[in-house]
Amino acid sequence: MKPSSPRIESLLSARLFIAPQLVGSRILFESNLSGHISLYAMDHGGSVPEPLLPPDVVLHNPTLIPGYPYYGFPKLKKALVMLDQHGDENYLPMFVPLEGGVPEPIFTDLFQDHRVSLNDVDEERNIAYFVAESRKEPIYRTYHADLRRLTAEKIGETRWGGFVDGFTDDHRKAILSDGYSAGDTVLYLWEKGAGKRRLFYGKPLEDRTPGEVVAPNGIFGCTWVANDRAILFHTTIFEDTGGLAMLDVADPTTPIPVKITGVKHKGVGELGAAQHLKGNRFGVSYNIDGCSWFYEGTLDLKTRTMRLGRPIVGRGELANGVLESIRFDKATDRYALSFSTATTPTQIFTIEGRDRKAVQHSREKVLGIPPTWLSPGEDASYTSFDGTRVSARLYLPPKELGFQGRRPLVYYVHGGPQGQERPDFAWFSMPLIQFLALNGFAVFVPNVRGSTGYGMAYMKQVDRDWGGQDRLDHVHAMTKVLPEDPRLDVGRAAVVGRSYGGYMTLIQVGQHPALWAAACDMFGPYDLLTFSERIPPTWKPYFVIALGDPVKDREFLLERSPRTKIEALACPLLVIQGKNDPRVVEQESRDLVEHLRRKGKDVEYLMFEDEGHDVLTFENRVKCYNAITDFFKKHLKP
Repeated sequence: MKPSSPRIESLLSARLFIAPQLVGSRILFESNLSGHISLYAMDHGGSVPEPLLPPDVVLHNPTLIPGYPYYGFPKLKKALVMLDQHGDENYLPMFVPLEGGVPEPIFTDLFQDHRVSLNDVDEERNIAYFVAESRKEPIYRTYHADLRRLTAEKIGETRWGGFVDGFTDDHRKAILSDGYSAGDTVLYLWEKGAGKRRLFYGKPLEDRTPGEVVAPNGIFGCTWVANDRAILFHTTIFEDTGGLAMLDVADPTTPIPVKITGVKHKGVGELGAAQHLKGNRFGVSYNIDGCSWFYEGTLDLKTRTMRLGRPIVGRGELANGVLESIRFDKATDRYALSFSTATTPTQIFTIEGRDRKAVQHSREKVLGIPPTWLSPGEDASYTSFDGTRVSARLYLPPKELGFQGRRPLVYYVHGGPQGQERPDFAWFSMPLIQFLALNGFAVFVPNVRGSTGYGMAYMKQVDRDWGGQDRLDHVHAMTKVLPEDPRLDVGRAAVVGRSYGGYMTLIQVGQHPALWAAACDMFGPYDLLTFSERIPPTWKPYFVIALGDPVKDREFLLERSPRTKIEALACPLLVIQGKNDPRVVEQESRDLVEHLRRKGKDVEYLMFEDEGHDVLTFENRVKCYNAITDFFKKHLKP
C-alpha cells in the first residue's frame, strides 16, 4: 500500500543553520527559526538559540550576498550585519551588539544610493573592506574602514568590481581585482600614500585591441606570502580545473606554479580557494562531482609546494554533501562550518583539537518522513550531441513509497548560468526535488555546459551563447538519453528553473514545445533587451561582455530571447516572481504573462510581494513548493 504523501511542512521543519562563526565560547549563525532568516547565537556545545535581531528584521540568503552576510568583531563586542529590504539587495552595513539589539546604520552618508558588500575583514584590528556599487551609475567604489573609529578611506574606483583580494598584515598594501567576465581577471596594487591603484597583473580591457581574445586566468584568493614579497593565488593558467601559483611582487610578470601534494579524493571537479589560516597553514577546498572536500595544507616556499593533510571535509559524517560555509577562528585554532547533503539538512559543526575532530552542535531533522523515503539521487551523467560530457543526477521516488510504473519526469535547470546544482539541502532546489520525488516524480538535474565545477573551458562555453549549445544539451538529454531509461515516462515531462534556469525553461517551451507537458518559470528573463535595460547600472558592463551588447548585438539578443518564439508554447505554464527582485524585475515576468494571456495561453502567475530573487520566508516557501508540485500533479498525473 502506497503511503500518503507527506506535506511540504515536514521537509521545511528542518530549519537552516548556516554561516556559523566562532566568537569566544559562542557560535553566531544565521537561521530561519522564526520563519525568515535572522542572526542568532548559541553556546559552544549547543544551547537554546538566542535571537540577536528584532523579529521584524529580515536577512537575505547569504548565497546571494557578495562577501560576508555578517561578521562578529569580539573586540568591539559587535556584529556587522549587511541588511536589505525584503530581497531588494540594496545592502547597507549596520552594527548590532553581540548580545543582540536594534541594528544601527554606519557610514550612512558615504553609502547613500549604494549597494554595499562586506568584501573582507581583519577582526583583530577591527578593519573592514567594503565595495559600494552605485545605484545611479556603473561605478564600484572600494573602501578601507576602521570600524572602531568609524572612518573610511576610498582605495579604488572602477566599472569592473575592484574587490579586495588579499591585504598585508599592516594594511598598507592590498590587491584589488577587476573582473570583466567569469575568470577574466586583472589585478591592481593599492599602496597606502601612493594615490591611485596601479596595474599589477593582467591586461586591462582598455589596453586590448578590438576583437583581441585574452585567455581567462581564473585568478582569485590572493594571499601575501614570503614577508610580503610574493602573492599566492588560485588560477587556471596552468590547469583548466584550477591550481595554485605565485607572483613576485617586485616583478609580477610571470606566474610560477605551486605544486599540490596529498590529494585523497577522486572524481571530476575543480579546485576551490586556498584560504590562509596562520603562518604557512592554509585551508584548501575542492568541488568534486558537486561534493565538498576541504583539507588543511602547509605551504613550503622553498619547493613551492602545498602539502595537504588528511581531509577535514569529504569523509565520514562530512561526506557526499556541500559546505555551505566554513570559517577559521585563529584565537582557538578551530573551524565553524555548516554542512548538508541531498537527504540531510544543514547542521553546524566545529572542527577541533589536534586530531581535527568534528563536533556537531545542531540536530535539525525532517519530521514525519522516514529517511528511507528521501532520494539520494544517482549519477546520470551523459555524453551530449557533440561528445561533451554532461554531469547530471537523477532523483527517483524510493521503492518504499510504492509508486508503480514509469515515472513522469521533472527536468530541473539550475540558475547562473555559471552555477551548479549540488546535493545541498541549504539551497531552494533540494527540498523541491525531494518533495517532487515524494509525490511520485522522477527529477533529472543536469549541469550542462556553462556550469561551474568542471573547469574554466566548460564554464566559459555559455558566454555570449545563452540559448545556444546549452539549449542543445537539454534537448539531447530529452530526445536521446532519458527515453532510453525504462523507469521514466518522457511523454509526461515538465521543465522548471530559476533565474537563468527560468530563461532556459522559456526557451525550451518556445523552441521545443513537443517535449513538454507543463512548465514552471521562476523569475527568468523573458526579453534579453528589456532584461539588459532593467538590471542595476553596475551590472550592465558585465552583461554587455557575457551576454551581448543591447545596441551592437540587438538582433542576436532578439533571436536568443524567449519572447521571440514564446507563442509556440503548447503546455500550461506557471510563472513565479518576487516583487522586490533587482536581478529580474517583476515587470519582466508580468510582460511575459500579459503577452501569453493575450494569445489565449494557459498561464498562472504567482507573485510574492515581500520576496526578491528567491523565496525565503516560511509561509511563502510552503505556498511556492505546493504551487509547483500541485501544478505538475495536475498536468502530469503521477
